[in-house]
Amino acid sequence: MSHPVAPQAGPLPVVLAGARGHGRTHLVNIHRLEQAGLVRLVGICELKPLSEEELAGFGAPEQSDDFAGLLERTGARIAVLCTPIHTHTELALIAADHGVHTLLEKPTTPSYGEYERLLAGLAERGTACQVGFQSLGSHALDAIARLVADGAIGAVHGIGAAGAWVRDDAYYRRVPWAGRRSLNGRDVVDGVLTNPLAHAVATALRLDGSERAEDIAEIELEQFRANDIEADDTSCLRVRTAKGTRITVAVTLCAEQAGEPYVVVHGSRGRITFWYKQDRVLVERTDGWADGDGNGAVDRAGTVHGRTDLLENLVAHLRDGTELLVPAPRTGAFMRIVEAVRTGPLPTPLPADAWYGVPGEKAPRRVVKGIDALVAASADTLSTFSELGAGWAAPPTEVHPR
Repeated sequence: MSHPVAPQAGPLPVVLAGARGHGRTHLVNIHRLEQAGLVRLVGICELKPLSEEELAGFGAPEQSDDFAGLLERTGARIAVLCTPIHTHTELALIAADHGVHTLLEKPTTPSYGEYERLLAGLAERGTACQVGFQSLGSHALDAIARLVADGAIGAVHGIGAAGAWVRDDAYYRRVPWAGRRSLNGRDVVDGVLTNPLAHAVATALRLDGSERAEDIAEIELEQFRANDIEADDTSCLRVRTAKGTRITVAVTLCAEQAGEPYVVVHGSRGRITFWYKQDRVLVERTDGWADGDGNGAVDRAGTVHGRTDLLENLVAHLRDGTELLVPAPRTGAFMRIVEAVRTGPLPTPLPADAWYGVPGEKAPRRVVKGIDALVAASADTLSTFSELGAGWAAPPTEVHPR
């Protein structure tokens, strides 16, 4: 049971833990919210302090590698945690111990046991924790829910998600935990399903209204790797939710061409495609259902919706009790999938004739032959790689949620 949060007034003091790499996007966003008078950056937790150039426009926030001490000295009310996956639980609970609310990067934690420990700690201390699935701030989600409720595509019979990205060898060498399942005896689970394209998984679950742990009935996994890493870089997931919906997610970091990831809601009289990074929605209807002009024509551009920033939403929650968009308990279904990946069979190395090398942005990268079409076909048919006839794909491993 969550505790009520006392209203906050004035710009809220924020500490950012992890300000380089992806953390840079949080730094930029904090600056935007500073300009709006909503927050002020009071501290940065990094192993190596940021330079004056990196902190341009921020003045001189305190910098330290001692997270707990930084929270105490700065009087922070919010901590943005953009740190390695295996540090999430520890740092979020340190923040909670100091009465500090958190925006925690995804995945929530690297294991379900850690997730349960996090939830228990948050409930005991009464602090809020928003998980950084930015796509779940899209206003398109409510628009799609209204379309489905109004019968725009008939009865929903499944949801498919597809993500085809490119990552070169430098991506896996940028930090020690990249592409690892564990590091120094600690779970990391940095695979394509659980981290780079985790938004595809979380967005599909949100569209089905299946976000809590008990909403997952069955999980099937097909995990592979073309790169010389521990974790998966090309995988397919199929979930049966408690309400009976089939959800497939097919993703790769070894695409022929980088594409926009998307989720498709399949109905008996059409489908809705949601490109979640663009907040763009396309409705395609059959059986006389029209789109806009009443004659069955479809505007192929779709409709672009707005988005609520998750840190801004957390600030509103602390100021006036606005409901959090991605509170940690609503990531339970996603964490069931993380646990299935963590405890399932090791990703299967793809045979040498299934991939080829090409130059990447900073280093060579590996491309899985025909993977772009295979990922799209999975989302279109709700089928796994093996069912679609990929020669290197074994039948899925069924994982029973706890």
